[in-house]
Amino acid sequence: MGDLPSWNEGRAKQAIVDFVGCVTTTGPDYVSENERVAVFDNDGTLWCEMPVPVQAFFANDRLRALAPKHPEWKTTEPFKSQLAGDMKGVMATGLKDIAELTMATHAGMTTDEFVEIVRDWLFSAKHPKLNRAYTSVIYQPMLEVLEYLRAQQFSTFIVSGGGVEFMRVFAEDVYGIPPQQIVGSTIKTHFEFDDGKPVLVRDPALDFFDDKAGKPVAINKYIGRRPIACFGNSDGDREMLMWTTLGRPDGLPSFGLIVHHTDAEREFAYDRQHVLSGQLDKGLDEAEKYGWVLADMKKDWKTVFPATAKTANQS
Repeated sequence: MGDLPSWNEGRAKQAIVDFVGCVTTTGPDYVSENERVAVFDNDGTLWCEMPVPVQAFFANDRLRALAPKHPEWKTTEPFKSQLAGDMKGVMATGLKDIAELTMATHAGMTTDEFVEIVRDWLFSAKHPKLNRAYTSVIYQPMLEVLEYLRAQQFSTFIVSGGGVEFMRVFAEDVYGIPPQQIVGSTIKTHFEFDDGKPVLVRDPALDFFDDKAGKPVAINKYIGRRPIACFGNSDGDREMLMWTTLGRPDGLPSFGLIVHHTDAEREFAYDRQHVLSGQLDKGLDEAEKYGWVLADMKKDWKTVFPATAKTANQS
C-alpha cells in the first residue's frame, strides 16, 4: 500500500514524504535520530474537536452527574447554561467561565480516581453527530503520519491545550504516544498520605494553560529540545509552528503542517468564522509566507476516521 495510504497523492502528502526523506538520508539536511522530534496538537489535529472539544463533552456529562449534590448550580452561571445544554454559550463566555466549569468537574479527587472516571466515560460515551466512541473520532491519516515518523526514528509528542491527565488516559492506546510524551494544560495538585497510602489530590486551581504562546514555553520546559516537525490545525498552534520553523539558530531543516477542516460531509468545515474553538484565521494567511503546508481534509484525505474502532483499554 505504500507510505501514508489514506492520503491522496498531492502536495501535502508529498511534502511529508520529502521532508522525512530529506532529514533521514545522509546529506546536508540529515538530522540525527535524537534530534528528530515531532509535536502534534490534539484537538482538531489528531481527533475531532467539533462542535466543542471532546473534553468539554466530558465536563458536561461530569457536571450532570454531580449536579444533584449542587442545587445552587441551577441558578448560577456558567453552570446554569451548561446544564441547560447551551454548550456553545458556555464556550463563548470566555476562559474564566470555562476554567470554573473545569475546576468543578475535574478536581476534588485523587489523580488515580480521575483516571478511572475518564476511562469509564470514554468506554461508554459517543460523539453526538458522528455516533462513534470518542476514541474512534481520531483521524486515520494522522495515525499514519505518527506511525510513519516513528518508523523513521522520530520521537512523537502531543502538545495540546487539553488537560494532560485527561489525554494520558487514552493516548498510548489510541495514538501510540506514551504518557511521558504528552504535554498539556494542568491543574494544581498536592501530596497527601491518606489511610497509609501516598496520593496526589487534584486541586480546583489552574496551574498552566498550554495554548498559543504557552506551547513553545511548555516544549522548552518539558521536552527540552526544539522540534523539527509540527502539526496543528488552528491559530492556537501558531506560536508552536513558528517556534518549530522560524529563525532556528541550529540551522536544522523543519516542517510545519496545518490540518484544514474543509469536509462538512465526512466531518466538519470551519476556519476563520469559527471562534469558539479551532479558529484558523492568521494561520491561513501566514501558511504560504512561512512555508507551512495546508492539508485540505476534503481533497487530501481518502478517509477521515479508522474503519476499526480504537479504545482506551480498561484496567
